[in-house]
Amino acid sequence: MPYFDAASAAPLHPVAREALLAALDEGWADPARLYREGRRARLLLDAAREAAADAVGCRPDELTFTPSGTHAVHSGMFGVLAARRRAGRRLVHSAVEHSSVLHAAEVHAAAGGTVTEVPVDRTGRVAQAAVADALGGDTALVCLQSANHEVGTEQPVQEVAAHCREAGVPLLVDAAQSLPWGPVPGAWSVLTASAHKWGGPPGVGLLVVRKGTRFAPQGPLDERESGRSPGFGNLPAVVAAAAALRALRAAAESGPDEAARLGGLVERIRARVPELVPDVEVVGDPVRRLPHLVTFSCLYVDGEALLHELDRAGFSVSSGSSCTSSTLTPSHVLRAMGVLSEGNVRVSLPYGTEAAEVERFLTVLPEAVRLVRERFGVPAQEPARSAAGAGEPAAEPAAAGLVLDTLGRRCPVPVIELAKVIGEVPLGATVTVLSDDAAARQDIPAWCAMREQEYVGEEPAERGAAYVVRRRV
Repeated sequence: MPYFDAASAAPLHPVAREALLAALDEGWADPARLYREGRRARLLLDAAREAAADAVGCRPDELTFTPSGTHAVHSGMFGVLAARRRAGRRLVHSAVEHSSVLHAAEVHAAAGGTVTEVPVDRTGRVAQAAVADALGGDTALVCLQSANHEVGTEQPVQEVAAHCREAGVPLLVDAAQSLPWGPVPGAWSVLTASAHKWGGPPGVGLLVVRKGTRFAPQGPLDERESGRSPGFGNLPAVVAAAAALRALRAAAESGPDEAARLGGLVERIRARVPELVPDVEVVGDPVRRLPHLVTFSCLYVDGEALLHELDRAGFSVSSGSSCTSSTLTPSHVLRAMGVLSEGNVRVSLPYGTEAAEVERFLTVLPEAVRLVRERFGVPAQEPARSAAGAGEPAAEPAAAGLVLDTLGRRCPVPVIELAKVIGEVPLGATVTVLSDDAAARQDIPAWCAMREQEYVGEEPAERGAAYVVRRRV
């Protein structure tokens, strides 16, 4: 069964498996002890730290192993913020950061700090000038991911790092998605990563604090990991994580370019999906992106239903659609980009993915989408008549056109019903969609852009909101 969700967790690398089994026999003792077993464990820990530091491009004594990537992010953020409290309490981050950054920002704001969120464009990329403009005199820390975890867009880390250095502000880079593909360039101050993204075992994170960066570890401290990650670490997992990262670097330097090969397969998906499936928006930067990741959204499709169809066909993929989450709200990444969220599919190919598997995915996808749309009653072509009837939202005449009541209906129903009735109003008239679904705020404007209709705006309503669309074609 092809596993296409490496951005969530990559399959365990064969070298990591071998190293893990060996370390379970040799690295079970406390590396802080002076007896033979402890010295042996210490040698393994030191070798793992050196290998990981070499892959990152830092000094071994700048690198700390943590229990997870999220733990590394939180420790890095709060350590810098605490150390720079006198300089200021402003935290700057992009609108598409990982949830671990956003959750830490909420805690910082609740404690009296200030948070500035820098917007992104429709590709998910932040403008370096916008970050530079946000660097006020009270800025304590800037957080910027090296590449986005949902759409694959790479960020201008090197340029932002230069702005931060000029302003004397440290930059924390979340490199969880990009580190498997190479070191992060630029004069960043703090870097975090997570081993299960590159084929290491889960439960291992990296926290790198470069020399000269003011840092004050928070919480109870002990003598381990420079006080930045207290407790007895999972040494066998650490050894396996470092071995996997070292193996990836060695393979990239000596063998065929796996990044280029996977990039070609992803480019094939990016090109073919809009040709094979009607009403699809491929999102993310088409050039400045991770080599293994592609995201697209399908109009008139329930994301959870589509994932189940693909799972039945043998493909494991992910989604940022609201209907696949417990909150019933679209991914904050897709929302910040202002792109379609319904029917969202994220494909992230692990190392070694075969071209035949991608071709089979392209064969399976159109039928999966068709089945989901058929289940929702989407016609083959959008009719110029109302489909309202028993059990469906009713379209009522209004002075400006039609009022479409979809209250209580969830994504993708409001957009489907809008598409069915848009032909009922004359050119220049409007359809007002009443909806209490959070996804409608994002997907109705996106539908208008895809259909060359005019999105007039959102108006208050007794329940939910009223979204006004003017017919242009």
